[in-house]
Amino acid sequence: MARVVRMFKTFKTHWKKTTVGVCLLTWGGNWLYGKHCDNLLRRAACQEAQVFGNQLIPSNVQVKKATVFLNPAACKGKARNLFEKNAAPILHLSGLDITIVKTDYEGQAKKLLELMENTDLIIIAGGDGTVQEVITGLLRRADEATFSKIPIGFIPLGKTSTLSQTLYPGSLNQVQHIADATLAILKGETVPLDVLQIKGEKEQPVFAVTGLRWGSYRDAGVKVSKYWYLGPLKTKAAHFFNTLKEWPQKHQASLTYLGPTKRPPEEPEEKLSRPPLYVRIFRRLSLYWASPQKEIPQEATLEAWEEMQLSTIELSITTQNRQLDLTRTEDFMNICIEPDTVSKGDFINRGSQKMCDPQLCPEGSQCVQASRCILQLSEGTEGSFGIDSEEYEAMPVEVKLLPRKLQFFCDPRKRKQMLQPAVQ
Repeated sequence: MARVVRMFKTFKTHWKKTTVGVCLLTWGGNWLYGKHCDNLLRRAACQEAQVFGNQLIPSNVQVKKATVFLNPAACKGKARNLFEKNAAPILHLSGLDITIVKTDYEGQAKKLLELMENTDLIIIAGGDGTVQEVITGLLRRADEATFSKIPIGFIPLGKTSTLSQTLYPGSLNQVQHIADATLAILKGETVPLDVLQIKGEKEQPVFAVTGLRWGSYRDAGVKVSKYWYLGPLKTKAAHFFNTLKEWPQKHQASLTYLGPTKRPPEEPEEKLSRPPLYVRIFRRLSLYWASPQKEIPQEATLEAWEEMQLSTIELSITTQNRQLDLTRTEDFMNICIEPDTVSKGDFINRGSQKMCDPQLCPEGSQCVQASRCILQLSEGTEGSFGIDSEEYEAMPVEVKLLPRKLQFFCDPRKRKQMLQPAVQ
């Protein structure tokens, strides 16, 4: 008892050291508990992947090949460690023939896609920039009609992984999020995603699954990391210092666009069986002896282009992949033209909101639905576009929607939510 009394007297005498020690012990215990929970999540995911790996395949069927494009520089250089700890064990246990391709510099994935041989799966491990590079390299190939049918998996390892919000359930635990994304690839359910083809006057086209941004909010958002020393105030600081330039900041351009297009019926997955030989012979003979039919010339339908002059603080052209609806009957991209009559206070507050949701289209903005558009910038226009969070020089561009162009692996729970309107 006397020892306990002496201990409490020591704590009372050295209360500052005691407080610091208790805080350190609490933090250390919480850190160790978090590591333990992460290990339990990894073990559960590996056990689930092992079920796929234990499945028997016929002797005449080859093992599926999967090519992984890993960007080690994503997430400030942590992507490689995140992949090797959380995703690689699941993939290797699944029974897939895995080939990992690590990129060394920006733009390398585009070149590697041109040399890629046949594969059954493409897996992108990185962020928005890695996704944009891979799909651009894929759709620039001469045989893109064949390669675009290869299903694509996305493992979110980057600082910005916009596509993961569409494909996988949200999770505050990064290990859980990566494991869910990797397991979704093994489960095999896919959803079709729209792609934007963005073509300048000289360069090859660039492809995006999220969209294009041009304006003051994007320019200020790029500079937020410069004010890291201000902590939670860095976002507001970046937008405040942006208002010290010429105000109001107007971006003037000419926009020509076509309206939405009707969605064609989906092609049947199963091919029709070949008719018997005598049926094919009869059809050929009937075509041979039939009198030639005169072709009736069809009048070419003129496309209804609409043109408008715009002055905006920011223009965004986005796909509908963020809130995917598999039951919609029209294909279009959303064009948001924000008014240039924004006060400095509203600009700072709205800029913070756009850092969390870049596709936010505030009240008072003009929204246009289009399947194709041409953006002509004024002479002497400077600045940059943000295409899937990647920076490109601002120039006149033609943006074309490629509806349901690529198939991405999706968590079955999210896919069920996308089909929910059809059930109601």
